[in-house]
Amino acid sequence: MIYAHSAQADVEVTTSAERLFDYMDDQANPGTHMQRSSIMMLWGSMAYDFDEARGRSVGSVIKMTGKVAGLKLYVEEVVTRRQPPFLKAWETVGEPRLLIIGSYRMRFQIEDSGRLCRLHVFIDYNYPRSVVGRIAGTLLGAVYARWCVKRMAAAATAAFSAKLGPD
Repeated sequence: MIYAHSAQADVEVTTSAERLFDYMDDQANPGTHMQRSSIMMLWGSMAYDFDEARGRSVGSVIKMTGKVAGLKLYVEEVVTRRQPPFLKAWETVGEPRLLIIGSYRMRFQIEDSGRLCRLHVFIDYNYPRSVVGRIAGTLLGAVYARWCVKRMAAAATAAFSAKLGPD
């Protein structure tokens, strides 16, 4: 699929590539911003439903459901690439029921330089197909996409900011 829009966030994280990959590989960790009510989520939230692989293998399916402003949301993703400890990519399957962005592809890449890693989080996306979705996407899509990748990168930074990081 060809995507018309994209956003990226880059951070430095003080940990090994293996530990950072393990943290990011658990979709629930970088996706905490989706699971919490916030103004960017219009005070709604999403819940994950994982298959047996929990998003940790190519072909693994991840579903999210939620409610925002009284509207039921749904998205299904599949992991398309996974190269520990440096790269993981996933994308939507079918047409997601989302408000501001439509189909998307996400990935993260890790550059290792010993105890410090550079984490790059990307989203490539299209606006929703509905008229309302295209309007919402045009007005808010870039802001929402930047917020999403920045929140994912910030979650990794926060997880390893303590001396020991996550176990």
